[in-house]
Amino acid sequence: METAAFLLLLIGCSDDLGQCKELPAPAPAYENSAECEAVLPSEMKRHMEEFPQILAKCVAVDPALEQKDAEVKWQIDGTGDLLTSVEPSTQEELKVARNGG
Repeated sequence: METAAFLLLLIGCSDDLGQCKELPAPAPAYENSAECEAVLPSEMKRHMEEFPQILAKCVAVDPALEQKDAEVKWQIDGTGDLLTSVEPSTQEELKVARNGG
């Protein structure tokens, strides 16, 4: 799969990973994996005072999704690993999002 961009996904969590939330990234996308990986340590460090656990991952975006509405889905598995995917949004999801609820 040829990738067009990488997104930096930052997640701040409680000590037990029971409560987590997505954190803002410094840029909407990066041109390559190395560029994204280079900012990971500083971005994780930037949020350490607010969250005891910081999870981060550079997520590849398929070029086929570039011109479509897509969403990043994430979850934390039983071993504390951050699992991610970028998937096209369905029309129903877009309708709900545009209507505010």
